[in-house]
This record gives sequence, structure tokens and C-alpha cells, in this order.
Amino acid sequence: MTDRAEADKRPFYDSEPIEAIRLKHPGRIILAAVLVIIVGLFLFDAFTTRGGPKGYNWPEVAKYVFDVRVIQAVGYTLLLTVYSMIIAIVLGVLLAVMRLSPNPVVKAVAWVYLWLFRGTPVYVQLVFWGLVGTIYQQITIGSFSLNVQDLLPAFALAVIGLALNESAYMAEIVRAGLLSVDKGQDEAATALGLGWWHTMTRVVLPQAMRVIIPPTGNEVISMLKTTSLVVAVPFSLELYTRTRDISAVTYKPIPMLIVASIWYLAVTSILMVGQYYLERHFARGVGQRPDVMKPTVETAAVGVITAEEAKLAAIRNETDAKGGER
Repeated sequence: MTDRAEADKRPFYDSEPIEAIRLKHPGRIILAAVLVIIVGLFLFDAFTTRGGPKGYNWPEVAKYVFDVRVIQAVGYTLLLTVYSMIIAIVLGVLLAVMRLSPNPVVKAVAWVYLWLFRGTPVYVQLVFWGLVGTIYQQITIGSFSLNVQDLLPAFALAVIGLALNESAYMAEIVRAGLLSVDKGQDEAATALGLGWWHTMTRVVLPQAMRVIIPPTGNEVISMLKTTSLVVAVPFSLELYTRTRDISAVTYKPIPMLIVASIWYLAVTSILMVGQYYLERHFARGVGQRPDVMKPTVETAAVGVITAEEAKLAAIRNETDAKGGER
């Protein structure tokens, strides 16, 4: 049986499947191989040639990575991060609402706050908060007097300094999220009789969270690393300063820097996983295609046919039509 005869018996919509050939990218393979070799050589050198006391000193790293003082410093670092971010998020939401307020005075106060705390370095602000006890030594109200240094220890001053600086950035993040929600959502909620609080908490904020969460996650990770600057207050029990103090005694700074980096990377990795799940939670329903309605009758898929097969199918249909007329 010839190929033409087989084509005559084949339905016009039945054709050979298209064989897709994946393009080859030799450049990518070469680049990947070069990168793997470079990383391998670096790791081999770091753990062999330079892994001794005059290099990275891995035995010293293993000795201090789970040291009690280091673990306590990690705890203080986490407390600084959590407390500062909670205060910063609350203040950021408040400042964002003030920025969007129709009241010009409220809007101006929020703008000046953002201008002040975003325009000066966080280290300078922390140094200033460390000197608050010198400027305001006592607070006197009538016959009642209170010592500021007793009221605000170094840890509290570090939290206040970090939180006030971060709140200026969180305000802009929250404001961008609120502005991303269509104005019609607010108008629809008002038409349904919802007040400002219910409109904001049940309509606007849930939709704005999709825009707010990613940069907020970045700010949390940034705050974790910014805690290394609270030595300016001074507060010396957080991770970086604590490992630096240990290295000042052992005269081995490189292993202690590696210890601090290991813990920063570990905590950052956990935060990134949490950020991923939060983003996925608040992005539900965004970018998803609706379910396609099923057809009421069965349909067949139409394949791809060549020009010759299409011509043969047309001749066959014409012949069948003439035979039917007879």
C-alpha cells in the first residue's frame, strides 16, 4: 500500500504529531561548568589550604558557633528585630494614613517625619538616642521626678531608634499598597454602608497586602542586619558586637566573623521561607485563570496537516459528494 493510499484512508484532521526539537545552548553549559569549577576550587582552598589557624580556622568556628554567649546574642538580635518591626509597622500604617489624609496639617506632619528619619543615617540616629539620657537627665512633673536613664535602658533606646527609623520606610510601603487598590473598592464599600474602619480592614488592606508583604519581608531581613549598629547606643549584647568582643579576647577575628555570618544566614533563610508562604497566601486568586466551561457536546481536536494532505482530503470529499448525488 502506497503512502498516497494511506493518506486517502486517514481522516483529514488526523496527522503526524509535531516533533519539537529543543534548541541547544552550548554557551550556557560552558558558563555553568566554569562557575561550578570556580566555586569548587574556592571551597577546596578554603577547607584545605586556608582552613588552618592562619586562615579561616574552621576548628575555632566549630568551637564558638554554639557557644552560650553567641546563642544569647542571637536571642537579643531576634528580640531587637521583632520589637522594632512591630512598632515600625504600627507607626508606618498610621503615617501612611496621615499621608493620605485630606487634612493638610496632618499630611504635613507625616511628611516632615518621613523627611527627618529618611534623610539622616540610622547610625547617627542611634548615637543621638544613646545621648538622650545626657540631654534629658530627669523628667519632672510637679513634685514627681524620674531619672531617664532608669526609665530607658540601652535595649529600649536601641528598639526606639530602630523602630522610628524603620517606620518612615514602612509608611511609604503601606502607602504604596493602599494606593494600589482601585478607588472603586472604597466607593463600593461606602455604598454598602461600611464605615472607614471596616472599609480599611475588610476591603482595602486585604487587597493591599499583596503589594505590602514583599517589601515588608525585605525590611524585616534588613532590620535583622541593621541590629549590628546598636553598639552606637551603646548596646553590646547583640550578635555582631558579642562575637567581636569574643574575638578581641581570642585575637581571632576571622572565625568569629564566620560564626556571626552563619547565624545571620540561618535566621535570614527562615525569614525568607516565611515571606514566601505569606506572599503565596495573600496572592491567592491573583493571576489564576478561571475554570473553562465544559462543552455540551463532544468535540475532536483538529490536528495540523500538510498542504498535500489537505488537497487529497478535498478531492476525497468531492468524490464522496458526487457519489452521494448519484
